[in-house]
Amino acid sequence: MSSTINWGIIAPGRIAHKFAHDLQLAEGARLHAVASRSMERASAFANQYGAHHAYGSYEEILDCPDLDVIYIASPHTEHFAHTLMCLERKIPVLCEKPLAINSRQARQMVETARANDTFLMDAIWTRFIPAFEEALQLLDDGIVGPLKTIRADFGFRADFPPEHRIFNLALGGGALLDVGIYPIFLATLLWGKPDNVKASAAFGPTGADLSSAMIFEYTGNRLAILDASIAVNTSIEAFLYGETGTMHIHSRFHHPAKVAVSYYEKPTEYFGHNFTGNGYYHEILEVCECLRNGQKESKKLPLSFSLQLMEVLDWVRKEAGIVYPGID
Repeated sequence: MSSTINWGIIAPGRIAHKFAHDLQLAEGARLHAVASRSMERASAFANQYGAHHAYGSYEEILDCPDLDVIYIASPHTEHFAHTLMCLERKIPVLCEKPLAINSRQARQMVETARANDTFLMDAIWTRFIPAFEEALQLLDDGIVGPLKTIRADFGFRADFPPEHRIFNLALGGGALLDVGIYPIFLATLLWGKPDNVKASAAFGPTGADLSSAMIFEYTGNRLAILDASIAVNTSIEAFLYGETGTMHIHSRFHHPAKVAVSYYEKPTEYFGHNFTGNGYYHEILEVCECLRNGQKESKKLPLSFSLQLMEVLDWVRKEAGIVYPGID
């Protein structure tokens, strides 16, 4: 593999634009190809970001010369098929979150990656944001003592027409997979799979969950209190309560620049680092480093964790009564 990593993008939508912008900031990486169902759209995106190849179908990008990795930015329900078609051709994949619609799909994706000895990573960019990584290190250092309670929320008012993909169950629409994954990711990263899950959802006219509320119970009287919404704006913060203090990961906690630690007996301390670009830059660097080192998965975000996260999401959906007809 050359020193420059050649990236392809499947589905040049809103998130793909942000990703492509950050790709321009990453030394040793460049956008090489883009694929859309519209040749006009693919060409416009390629011209905007300097890609050498544009394709009018997703399948055509698989034959692109000198392609090192593909970022999949298609709707939730297409992640499974698009990831498999790349992995079966031994093309490394960074797949936008959620990795899949359910754990059954995720397991097949991971099994395919391993069978083909090909890199796969879940694009949960939060894990690689500098301030978030600093927060994890501070917690490991015991800055607030053993954690007892996690509180995290993510809500925004989705001011879109009912036919928008965010309300479309056939596309995995609803609050849980779109934004609820972030609070659940945080709890699962810190404490693993819960011992018990309680969850409830409020549903809109299309059947998609507009709001979801969750309580995860862990041994040692530990609780994670989480919520997500596409009906209202929330603070998008995380509070990690320990025996000797509280860590506050400021808004937006899934790509923070500021972390505060309040103690019970001494002044508050502030930490943090700005992220680069839109924040996707940092996961791009992780993938590039993994590929250069011949790794088939990220040590910071291993596939075993991605499978565990999908299992927890399945559990929440079961408790809350969230169903994707024709998919589950």
